[in-house]
Amino acid sequence: MSDFGTFGDVGVGIGQEFVATVEIRRGPNNFFDMGLIASLCDAFEALDDDPRCRAIVLCSEGKHFCAGANFGKDDQGLEDGSGRHLYDEAVRLFSTKTPTVAAVQGAAVGGGLGLAMMADFRVASPESRFSANFARLGFHQGFGLSVTLPDAIGQQKALEMFYLGSRVPGEEAFGMGLCDRLVPAAQIRAEAGALAAEIAGSGPLAIASIRETMRGSLADRIRVATDREKAEQNRLERTEDFQEGVRAMAERRKPDFQGR
Repeated sequence: MSDFGTFGDVGVGIGQEFVATVEIRRGPNNFFDMGLIASLCDAFEALDDDPRCRAIVLCSEGKHFCAGANFGKDDQGLEDGSGRHLYDEAVRLFSTKTPTVAAVQGAAVGGGLGLAMMADFRVASPESRFSANFARLGFHQGFGLSVTLPDAIGQQKALEMFYLGSRVPGEEAFGMGLCDRLVPAAQIRAEAGALAAEIAGSGPLAIASIRETMRGSLADRIRVATDREKAEQNRLERTEDFQEGVRAMAERRKPDFQGR
């Protein structure tokens, strides 16, 4: 594999069979902030313009694919100095054009689940787990999950994940369509690469056309959804319940919400 470059904490390489690997390098948990998502956007856009790349494997170093936003960071790193929000970068990421397979080892939690759902396909293992844990923090879901999760698993299953915030293990995730391939943990990245190579082996003009048809107005839908998600998150983060949810998570205990 040839080194394509480094974009902040994101490393990119292009291998044989027109498959690129985009690796998040913030192990072991790979918490994200605006800088990381912007780096992913830069990497994906650069690969969109490179004829050597016809499919991407999105993966992470360390224990977990992405354990969500870093709530220990001031203002969670969700805005830059100009007022541009992380979800503006999320829309930019959803607007990229290259088919993507996410290799989901360990946990994809909260916004990390949102990042995994950006991909066209997800490969996981029985030890992988998926969680939209926002309500357990007294918070509203984000990263476009209001669109992508029900699209993938249906409205009722999405509501269950949103309302309960429970962890969905790999086998259950596979059964409900949340991931597309289930393999032993040690084989996740190899299987994601094999699937990406299969995609890259099809006619690139045909794949681009099909993907544009099937994803349709997804980026526009994500923009509408994230506008609503952002407004509700801004409102709820000022509540006592949210502060209690964050404390409870840090202390590994059940939250005591008071509805205020």
